[in-house]
Amino acid sequence: MTDLAEDPQKRLGRTRQIKISVTGRKSGATITLPVWFVLEGDNLYLLPVYGSETQWFKNLKTNRFLGIATGGWQANFKPTVLRDPKAVRAVVEKFRAKYGAADVKKYYRKFDVTVRVGLSHTASAAA
Repeated sequence: MTDLAEDPQKRLGRTRQIKISVTGRKSGATITLPVWFVLEGDNLYLLPVYGSETQWFKNLKTNRFLGIATGGWQANFKPTVLRDPKAVRAVVEKFRAKYGAADVKKYYRKFDVTVRVGLSHTASAAA
């Protein structure tokens, strides 16, 4: 793990995609996959492609720890799930602004949940 003092916002600002890691709810195995994200201040937002039906999101509900990695930096977090339609719509709009409305429409199917990661609050998986 790299220390957060290395300014993850700067690293995140240079990339369009990150890798997240979740623990499988049935297998217990670590599952890593690339995802899109938006960054707003100290908060990183994830939008599951199939909303609450997305497999990584279902895994996250069982084990609340999320690993994030990009550009040689990685850390674990305990994210917050947001289900409020207004909050979800705001994140969808941020995704459209960053990635383009056509690509968001092409890849995303359900908009009922978003995940907020406070970058200033790392979590230990042993906690």
